[in-house]
Amino acid sequence: MTIFLLALLGIVVALAAWDVFQRKHSILRNFPIIGHFRYWLEWIGPEVRQYLVTGNDAERPFSRDHRRWVYASAKRENRYFGFGTDNDLETSPSYLIIKHETLGYPGPPLEAHAGAPPALPCAKVLGAHRERAQSFRPASLVNVSGMSFGSLGGHAIEALNRGAKLAGCLQVTGEGGLSPHHCHGGDLVFQVGTGYFGCRDEHGHFDLERLAAVCDENPVRAIEIKLSQGAKPGLGGYLPAAKVTPEIAAARGVPVGRACASPPRHSAFGDPDEMLDFVERVAERTGLPVGVKSAVGEVDSWLEIARLMATTERGLDFITIDGGEGGTGAAPLVSSDHVALPFKLAFSRVYRIFAERGLHEKIVFAGSGRLGFPEEALLALALGCDLVHVGREAMLALGCIQAQRCHTGRCPAGVATQNAWLQRGLDPADKAQRVANYVSTLRFELIQLAQSCGVAHPALVPTDRLEFVDDRFGSRTAREVFDYRESWGLPAAADRERIEKLMEHPAS
Repeated sequence: MTIFLLALLGIVVALAAWDVFQRKHSILRNFPIIGHFRYWLEWIGPEVRQYLVTGNDAERPFSRDHRRWVYASAKRENRYFGFGTDNDLETSPSYLIIKHETLGYPGPPLEAHAGAPPALPCAKVLGAHRERAQSFRPASLVNVSGMSFGSLGGHAIEALNRGAKLAGCLQVTGEGGLSPHHCHGGDLVFQVGTGYFGCRDEHGHFDLERLAAVCDENPVRAIEIKLSQGAKPGLGGYLPAAKVTPEIAAARGVPVGRACASPPRHSAFGDPDEMLDFVERVAERTGLPVGVKSAVGEVDSWLEIARLMATTERGLDFITIDGGEGGTGAAPLVSSDHVALPFKLAFSRVYRIFAERGLHEKIVFAGSGRLGFPEEALLALALGCDLVHVGREAMLALGCIQAQRCHTGRCPAGVATQNAWLQRGLDPADKAQRVANYVSTLRFELIQLAQSCGVAHPALVPTDRLEFVDDRFGSRTAREVFDYRESWGLPAAADRERIEKLMEHPAS
C-alpha cells in the first residue's frame, strides 16, 4: 500500500512539474493538476449540456459552438460539425441564410488550406481618395481590433502582434499607447484615444510631434482616432493606480503609480468641423491615412461630418463602426447592455448617411462587434464593410475561456491580466501561431462563402444574396431589411475589377 501511495505521489508530482514547465496550455501552467479537470469537463461538456444544462447555442456572449470553432481553427484541429445543424432554422426570428450560386462558382476552385494563409486583401486602397503619402491596400481583410496594453497583459499583446505578423494582418494598438510588446514585427494602426496616451505632453494634451515620432519609429500604417467604443460608449477609461506599472506608465506617458483616467471626449477638437481640421493636420504631418472609430448613438454628428466632407476639401480616410455588443473593455452593466446601437443597425445607419451623399466609395469602412465568424463577417461585408476587426475572438484564439473576469485582473488564461504568475501561463510564441491560424481560417472560410455565392471575393457578395427568415415562414433579403439601394454595400466598379484580378493572380 505504501509503495502504491508513493508511486501515486510520484505521478502527481511529475504531472505537476510537466504542467508548470510546458508551454502549450495556459490553464495548466497557471493551475497545475487542477487545470486538467477543466479540460475533462470540457471534453464531456456536450453530453452533460445535452441532458442537464444548456444547448450548444445557449451561452453568451459566445456560444459553445462558436468557441469550439475558434479553438479548433486556432489549433488547426477538426473544425467540422456532424449530423446536421442543431439550430432551429424555421422558427428562429431573423435567422441568416446565405444563398449560394445554383450552378457553382465559375472560376478556379479554392486551393486546400495548407501552408501559407490564403491571401484576402481589402477591396479598397486605404488613403487613396485623399492621396495620402503612405496610402496602402491592407493585405488582410481580417485584422486584430484595438485592445490596450493595460487592459490585456504584455504576453497577450505580444502574441497578438506576432500573430498579426504571421497572418499578414494589422493590429490596432488600443488607446493605451504603443508598448515594446507591440514591436514584434506586426504592422500597426495607432489608436489615439481621449487620453492621448503615447502622444501627449506633460499636461495631458495632444502632442502632434510625439505622435509623428511614434509613427516614424514603428511600423504604423494608419492612425485611428477613437471617439467611443462598443463596450462603454460615451464613457472614458480608468486604470487604477495599482495597475499603472513602470512599463504601462512608459507606454502611456503618465506617472508611475498614479490612477490613469481618460475623459469621455477629446480636448483637441469639439465638433465635427474641428475634428476634420484635426484629421487633416495629423494626416499632413504623418503622411498616414487617418480615420475614426466610434460606437453609434445619435446620428446628427455623422450627418454633419458627411455634409462637411461633401462640401469641403477635408475628409476621413476610414471609419470603424463598433457595435454596442462589443466588449473587450470592462464597463458598467447598463453600458454593456443598453447604450449604443448593435452593429447591424449602427453600421447600416452610418453607411446610409455617406452613401446618400455619394461618399461611400471614397471611404474604407471597418466593422467590429462579434464579427469574427464567417456568416457575421460576410453580412458585414455585404452591408458595406471593407475590413473586419476581431477582438474577443482573437482573445479566444489566445486561450481565453470566457471566464468573464476581464474586469478583475484575475483572468485564469493570462490574457486580460497584469498578474505575473497568470501571464506566465501564456506563451507568446505558441499563442501567436494560434492567432495566425484563426485569422487564416476565417479568411479561408470567407473565400469559400464568396465562391459559393458565385464571386471571387467576399466584398463582392451583394445584399440580396443574404436573407433573413422569420418564425412565420416568411423571409426578406438584407437589402430589403436595411432598405439599401442596389449598388450599396459594394466597392466602386474600378475597385471590383481590380480585386477580382488580385484574387485570380495574388502575386500581381
